[in-house]
Amino acid sequence: MANRLDSLTDAQWAQPSLCGDWSVEQVVAHLTAAASSGPLRWMGSVIRARFDFDEHNARRMVEQRGATPAETLAKFHNILTSTTSPFGPSEAWLGEVVVHSQDILRPLGIAYTPPIVMTTHLARFLARTNFTVASKKAIHGLHLEAVDGPFSTGVGPQVSGPTIALVMAMAGRETYCDDLTGPGVDTLRARSQAAGPRS
Repeated sequence: MANRLDSLTDAQWAQPSLCGDWSVEQVVAHLTAAASSGPLRWMGSVIRARFDFDEHNARRMVEQRGATPAETLAKFHNILTSTTSPFGPSEAWLGEVVVHSQDILRPLGIAYTPPIVMTTHLARFLARTNFTVASKKAIHGLHLEAVDGPFSTGVGPQVSGPTIALVMAMAGRETYCDDLTGPGVDTLRARSQAAGPRS
């Protein structure tokens, strides 16, 4: 993703992402913030925000956003090898990278599919938990089946498609339901739309 960001125009940096009201640049800054916050720093920020996670995420994003898109990108490049993360399982932070990468790249018309082993691992995590998004709740009573990998879960009306589309729909990105088929798609679309993306 970093290599694809190198050639963006200013207009592309300002383009809306799939992550709420945030622009492409703001989501990149959010990713930098996530990879710059260990448990203590993260908890301190959450406490200062009085456990308002939207306020916490917005403040941390502003900290990592540069004066120009080039500065924001430079900060992002500096954390590419970071293994720093807040509390929680590593799958949650894998989800941060995979989901927000798609939040950025899809609106820009840049096609990128992460390795299937990565998206399968993330899909299985999202299907069994509501850790950062209500993904388990979103697929309750549905049968999800990947057409490009081994992921399969649940019992009920079927939803089929690429693993990355299943991941993104579970993460509340309703637009990815356009890439899915089956009698359960309308149910998943309604739940994704209701949940909406969170930073």
